[in-house]
Amino acid sequence: MANPHPDLELRERVVCGIKRGLTYLEIANQYGVSEGLVGKVINANGGVTPKQKHRSSLRLSADEREKIAVGLHDGDSIRTIARDLGRAPSTICREVNNNGGPDDYKAWAADVAAEQLTTRPKIAKLVKCKRLRKVVQKWLNKKLSPKQISERLMIEFPDDDKMRISPEAIYQSLYIQGRGALRRELTKCLRTGRAVRKQRSRQTKAGTIKDMIMISERPAEVADRAIPGHWEGDLIVGKDNKSAIATLVERQTRYVMLAKINDQSAETLLKALKKTVHKLPEELFKSLTWDQGKEMAEHARFTLATNIDVYFCDPHSPWQRGSNENTNGLLRQYFPKGTDLSVHSQRHLNTVARELNERPRQTLGFMTPAETLDELLR
Repeated sequence: MANPHPDLELRERVVCGIKRGLTYLEIANQYGVSEGLVGKVINANGGVTPKQKHRSSLRLSADEREKIAVGLHDGDSIRTIARDLGRAPSTICREVNNNGGPDDYKAWAADVAAEQLTTRPKIAKLVKCKRLRKVVQKWLNKKLSPKQISERLMIEFPDDDKMRISPEAIYQSLYIQGRGALRRELTKCLRTGRAVRKQRSRQTKAGTIKDMIMISERPAEVADRAIPGHWEGDLIVGKDNKSAIATLVERQTRYVMLAKINDQSAETLLKALKKTVHKLPEELFKSLTWDQGKEMAEHARFTLATNIDVYFCDPHSPWQRGSNENTNGLLRQYFPKGTDLSVHSQRHLNTVARELNERPRQTLGFMTPAETLDELLR
């Protein structure tokens, strides 16, 4: 009797292999399949290793089914096998007859078939609740993360228990086949834009600048985010490392400002920053923390013209401007790597900044940067 559920069998074997610490290639070699097929098993679960299911002790285990197969092969009777396993003869009889009979009984096929029969399909909440689905789709299109959506629902619908969903439920509806409450294309609205979940790495650049004031000399009030007006900045670079956008993030409110620059020269950045900082009151610009990119070589002139102190991060330490790094990751949803950033007007950059400033943030109690800044200004 052929295995009626080969996909489920492979899934269980892959899970066992991963639990043992094997690589995709080692699992593929052990079970005689391709490495790509092992990857497909993981991808079908949204890029996350499927969980092994735990069965009730009242059900036959895989080991018991193996002993049944061995007993049948040795010519043992149903009653003998039942006595050895401590099971009722009727249980063993039913198990054998439902899986091909004494001559065709296969332990693994029987175990997989039993696993399939215990599966109870559950209708996803996004399928049952049309109103919730529409709100989730709307906010995904606005590039909110599943976590932000989940928390923001409680703020905007405080008295409606039907308007609740976990971030994981949103991810599963996007990534896992068969739970298609949300269109798969909406994965492009997520921060990574990937079709499966995957860890990411970051890279930073470094330069040599004269008369730098290092971040270690920055006042303590900047580090604890107690007072507004301290900013972090960087560039996101476009195609061929020519076009770029200057990004500024206020540390306490996470308020974002963007400036279009036509090249990465220090003179161009100086002009763009001077123009940008004058858009807000002086008390909201006290300091600026930047990495050691050469585009900030004119930091002394910037400080002289604006009375804003500039501090530089240690080499290869992007975490020292964590708010800006996080924001640059969000901006890559709007300005993908490898694209020409010079085609975007300052007006479009202002629109993107406004959208980010209207996005709820977990660190702000799921208030938006715009709401938080408005409270400070009032």
